[in-house]
Amino acid sequence: MTEILALRHPVTLGLILIGLALSAAQPAAAQPAAAPQAAPLAQPVPLAADGGMQISWEVRNRFRLFREERDFLSHVDSLRAGGSVLASEQALAVQSDGRGWARNTVNRLCIDLAGHVSEPCSRDGVKESYLTPTEHPVTVRLAGAIPVGGICAWSFDEGEGPPRTSTQDCVEPINFRARYGRPTLVSVEVSSGAEPAQRVTGEIMVRDILIAGLGDSIAAGEGNPDRPIALSDDGFCFRSYIGGPGQFYRPSRAGYKGGRACEAPETLQVWQRQSAQWFNSACHRSLYSYQTRTALGLAARYPHVAVTYLPLACTGATITDGLFGSQRARECLPGKSGGNCPSSVNAQLAELREALAAAKKRQPERNLDLLLLSIGANDINFSGLVADVIVDNSTERTLFRRSGVIGSVEDSHAALSRDLPQSFAKLREALKPLVGGDLSRVIYTSYANPALDNGAPCPGGRGGFDIHPSFNADPARLANVANFVQQEFLPQLKNFALCRGGVLCRDPAADRMSFVDAHQAVFANHGFCARAASDPEFDRACFSPKGDSFDPDIVSAASQPMLCGFGASNYRPYLPRARWIRDANDSYFSAMTYPQGLPAAIQPADIHDATWGIVSAVYGGAVHPSAEGHAAMADAALPAAASVLHLDAADPAEVTQEPLPPPAPDNRSAR
Repeated sequence: MTEILALRHPVTLGLILIGLALSAAQPAAAQPAAAPQAAPLAQPVPLAADGGMQISWEVRNRFRLFREERDFLSHVDSLRAGGSVLASEQALAVQSDGRGWARNTVNRLCIDLAGHVSEPCSRDGVKESYLTPTEHPVTVRLAGAIPVGGICAWSFDEGEGPPRTSTQDCVEPINFRARYGRPTLVSVEVSSGAEPAQRVTGEIMVRDILIAGLGDSIAAGEGNPDRPIALSDDGFCFRSYIGGPGQFYRPSRAGYKGGRACEAPETLQVWQRQSAQWFNSACHRSLYSYQTRTALGLAARYPHVAVTYLPLACTGATITDGLFGSQRARECLPGKSGGNCPSSVNAQLAELREALAAAKKRQPERNLDLLLLSIGANDINFSGLVADVIVDNSTERTLFRRSGVIGSVEDSHAALSRDLPQSFAKLREALKPLVGGDLSRVIYTSYANPALDNGAPCPGGRGGFDIHPSFNADPARLANVANFVQQEFLPQLKNFALCRGGVLCRDPAADRMSFVDAHQAVFANHGFCARAASDPEFDRACFSPKGDSFDPDIVSAASQPMLCGFGASNYRPYLPRARWIRDANDSYFSAMTYPQGLPAAIQPADIHDATWGIVSAVYGGAVHPSAEGHAAMADAALPAAASVLHLDAADPAEVTQEPLPPPAPDNRSAR
């Protein structure tokens, strides 16, 4: 393969998030719904399609967040084989034995684990400006009826200086770096023995699409750490507010060498050395999020574009605290705590404005092409509703009600009708200048119902929530919350985004966002209570539907907390399963989060404290979509994104193929 190099110009509190995903959808039909299907994965598009020879080209490693092309190609291959993001996710999950494809990719990105953009970023050995690329790597091939033994004389003309040329066997692809924002005229002269030479000409123009992601934990990918927690088969002691022995054992962290008994305290810093790893720990931002999978899916499906992606969504965000203002951080980077751990995260809108201003300073024509958004659940205190559903023990309910952790449908209804309309209107006005006044370029993806199985509400109970002795999804309270969400919350969110149902917009035609909710029907069969014979063996054997998964005897549980006899290390968070919603057991087994962004006054020093026993079971993404759920959401969002960007309407540049005229006898060298 020949490489033609262009000049390179590198430029440089409480349980607030337990139930963010508990945003129930409209009632689903009893019949299973098919997953939303995006357009088939595109092949490199030839510049001519008339049955003769064609110039075919594609941008290499075109999801620019990835430093290494091998990470991108694994998604291209799985998407091509499966046809959807969901099928791709399931295939990659099996390939990784359920440990997840992102566990290594997360350390090979152009945005570091603290959220800082690498400027420049070294991608496949070439330094590039991430936000303002000056060139893109392109592979060009001659396709079609290529003559046997054909020799190709390639020419690439960018309009400045002499064209770059290369001569080689026609079956070999050729690499070059196309200038940003500038067409490259390409021609190839094909000769083969005594046959008349042929010329094929065309134009290559890479479209670099800048996409940003804003929102809350659903937008961030909460529940899906890029490198999940490694579990030990041994038990770890937590104290409990409830009676009895006052303590219980659950699986410990692999590699933890400190005291596991409640009588053997250890510092949080030692415990956190074995934390899960996130794309961004402070926000629990994950590569599995539907926003990342949507941006990645666009890059994989459309070979003539490059996608520059800026993810800013953060777990716990509201419109006021998160988008417009700063918010509390979720967790430290592994191994950091105390003074090394930032307690807050900058406002997402301010971060986006700063990034766009820096980009425009270097490239005045650089604009934000697409904005992905999910927000609103925290604004009505959804976590308080979920706490009301799952916290069943009277002692905990009393404590949490006094501290304001447990909410009510009445309070959420008031916030929905009184506060959220004003906040959403303010957000709409703030987003307009970021997208050139065209709010259709904001794709609002709604929430999915986490509490359905076969189209019917989950029955409640301790199944999936017995990670903590006080948890029990109360059926009556669950039905009350689900009815509020179904009848009021989600319909009103749709009204906000589409300027309808009495929602006042300055200019309804221009102020409507693009709205996505096609995934909601698919989730009707995949709520947190869904189970199937195809579920992973560990789940079927060890997670009891009755809620008796763990050994209550503190003596035997210290060495083996699972009643099934399997070690907890056999749990695989990313294997395909019927439920696309993480329950509390999944949250603990995948992330086991000790949120260090809590105020110092209420953050326990003892890692065995009863408070940690509760938050470690929910702060890692309980009642949030799994990677499969996020993939299904991406499949719903992809067609909307492609439509807004007019990707399917783009025509390839005109290409001509013609025989070369015979050279003049006295002027062969002048051609």
